[in-house]
Amino acid sequence: MSDETKKGGATPRCPHCNSRLKRWILPDASTWDENWHLVCFNDECGYYQGGWTWMATNYNQHASYRFKMNPLTGSTGPVPVWSPDALRTGILPDDDE
Repeated sequence: MSDETKKGGATPRCPHCNSRLKRWILPDASTWDENWHLVCFNDECGYYQGGWTWMATNYNQHASYRFKMNPLTGSTGPVPVWSPDALRTGILPDDDE
């Protein structure tokens, strides 16, 4: 999957809403080896939408999470967000933009 993504192949999609994942640059203090990951930034995604309630109910926190994929390993998981705009400044342009 990582080779396909890096060579301009089909971009993976979110398994929760089928939106194209966007390249997102990792923060400088990150412990990941890659420069970027793939993240779902669809505000209508059920995973993201449901995260607000889940975090409030289970942790009493006003936060959610977005689906994230490591393009090198293919591993997936949540990336925490504290607002709908959180992390958006790190979205990298698509290769075709």
